[in-house]
Amino acid sequence: MIHTKHLTFQYKNTENSFSFPNITLNKQENLLILGKSGIGKTTLLHLLSGLLKPATGKIIIDHVDIINLNSRQLDKFRGKNVGLVFQKKHAIQSLNVIENLQARLLFSKKKDKNIIIDDLLKQLDLLNFKYSKVNELSDGQLQRLGIASAVIHQPKIILADEPTSSLDDENCTIVMKLLREQAERTDANLIVITHDSRIKPFFQNTIAL
Repeated sequence: MIHTKHLTFQYKNTENSFSFPNITLNKQENLLILGKSGIGKTTLLHLLSGLLKPATGKIIIDHVDIINLNSRQLDKFRGKNVGLVFQKKHAIQSLNVIENLQARLLFSKKKDKNIIIDDLLKQLDLLNFKYSKVNELSDGQLQRLGIASAVIHQPKIILADEPTSSLDDENCTIVMKLLREQAERTDANLIVITHDSRIKPFFQNTIAL
């Protein structure tokens, strides 16, 4: 369950300020947030993930108002409950695929269960690459590894930043289906921010900034 109210944010030493619409999502409900560049989409995602603190407002995830958490509590909450899919591919270059996922589980304080990792890699068509180094993966495989890293710890909320903007239509559909499937498997709320209107059919709830 996610609820935001009266969220505003202003970057220091600038006049850029943002005011965001209220969000209410019940269990397993997903949300698409559309908007052009510079409108505040990534800022909103960073607020929802706790990477930024709003000037005003509330952000409640699974009955916890994350704004009231101190830095240590917030790091612990985010590590356990938030999955982030970044626009740019993020992975630890010195580790192979399975080690990247093991590291994510360690960060979330959850036990390393190889059967869970193998099942997820199989779902994402990465099982044959579990011992491959990150620099040996294709762009598509790196993107799927990013999805795996975002969901391996079974978060309450999956936040995806422009996951399809650089993809052709076929791969756009593949990535969105993967994100939807993984959210359903873990009973998570999926929130995608993008300017890519092609993915509107995947969502019942849409907000335009």
